[in-house]
Amino acid sequence: MPEELGVKVRSELFKKKMSQKALADMLGISGAYLSDIINGRKTGPKAQEHIKHIKKILSI
Repeated sequence: MPEELGVKVRSELFKKKMSQKALADMLGISGAYLSDIINGRKTGPKAQEHIKHIKKILSI
């Protein structure tokens, strides 16, 4: 699942011409933390909440 999420997120960011930094700013988190979530290194309850927001923002 984390690999799929990473691929989907990067694909949607590319389509929307949006950077990971811009997405992180929208979520109110650091770029490094966003990267950890996307790459499956952070999986706790807080990260799951951020994943829900990421999916909503990117419509995936």
